[in-house]
Amino acid sequence: MAARKTTKTPNVSAEELKTHYRDMLLIRRFEEKAGQLYGMGLIGGFCHLYIGQEAVVVGLEAAAEEGDKRVTSYRDHGHMLACGMDANGVMAELTGREGGYSKGKGGSMHMFSKEKHFYGGHGIVGAQVPIGAGLAFADKYLENGRVTFAYFGDGAANQGQIYETFNMAALWDLPVVFVIENNQYAMGTAQKRSTSTPELFTRGEAFGIPGEAVDGMNVLSVKEAGEKAVAHCRSGKGPYILEVKTYRYRGHSMSDPAKYRTREEVQKMREERDPIEQVRDMLLTGKHASEDDLKTIDKEIKDIVNASAEFAKESPEPALDELWTDIYADATE
Repeated sequence: MAARKTTKTPNVSAEELKTHYRDMLLIRRFEEKAGQLYGMGLIGGFCHLYIGQEAVVVGLEAAAEEGDKRVTSYRDHGHMLACGMDANGVMAELTGREGGYSKGKGGSMHMFSKEKHFYGGHGIVGAQVPIGAGLAFADKYLENGRVTFAYFGDGAANQGQIYETFNMAALWDLPVVFVIENNQYAMGTAQKRSTSTPELFTRGEAFGIPGEAVDGMNVLSVKEAGEKAVAHCRSGKGPYILEVKTYRYRGHSMSDPAKYRTREEVQKMREERDPIEQVRDMLLTGKHASEDDLKTIDKEIKDIVNASAEFAKESPEPALDELWTDIYADATE
């Protein structure tokens, strides 16, 4: 077994490290449970798990403020949990139940929370990016100081609407952070086989949009880069691009056997770069927490996830007349 690279403990509080550990572990255990329920036939349709990429959303949410917005693609459960959406509602939606965030009608890719300013997972590759710019346009118009995080992957980075959005965002100085979650594979195609530009954040140069690449397996590095990006946007300087280099451990979706990469490649990432284990090591080596403290956190997370699965199973399926609700907005409101 390869040795994991040790991470020096930075100048960060014990509580902050514990919060990051707890938040990432919740996403990991939730996604593992979702995978189990999918295998049992309780989740239908598509299901894209976020296992391995937890540091991206946890780090960026740590840089966000109340009222900031987020919009992403179909690999979205981690984003929901990181911004504070309830695990029960997310799991119930995955299983198509009435207690879900979209009343069981949206499934894995299409749930929203107005209260948490989460404007969806979106099933069309890259389609959420113009929506993110629209949210940022509204905030600029309202002069409320808010920032939008528009997430997309390395595969979506080759879509045309991304660059139309870059142009408008730069033209209007919109407060939007474009987050490229580069997990190395667009479905089954490695980045080097599909993308002419080795560094995706440089794609904004033609529009005058600054950006940088960041280690997406290190939650503290992501948070630091996120704070820089958010400060840029909040100061009225326009958009910013973050290419967050991460890695997914599972296939593109639950139906993907991931034969386009070796088991050794995945195992090496798990053993040497795992984002949760890095923070665990920092907590223990810095004497910020004991093994017993971490076991307590682990149990709390397992209880939350198991409760969400039970809530989903017990929640009824939506009534047939739900087919006719939430189709049109009431223009009189």
